[in-house]
Amino acid sequence: MNEMKTIIFGMLSQVGSARSSYLEGLRAAREGHFTEAEAKLQDGSETLANGHHEHHKLIQKEASGEKVVIQLLLIHAEDLLITTETLREVVTEFVHVYKKIN
Repeated sequence: MNEMKTIIFGMLSQVGSARSSYLEGLRAAREGHFTEAEAKLQDGSETLANGHHEHHKLIQKEASGEKVVIQLLLIHAEDLLITTETLREVVTEFVHVYKKIN
């Protein structure tokens, strides 16, 4: 596998894990398990940061003059990155709401 695909699959893996953590945190909060919810949010944020690190490698390549070929897989990885960032914000707000309700 070439370096580009390795980076993209690294993004997908990290960001997909972050997404799962956020959704698990939301489910935990809905059940009133706020310590678990907060832990899942923290795990998600750390993993999402790893996904950003992978994405940053591509930005560094482009900035150094190396051609970064846009591929459907890269577009998918970037879409997952963006939607997971949005999911993080929404889930964080829902956890606060569930805490207030309880």
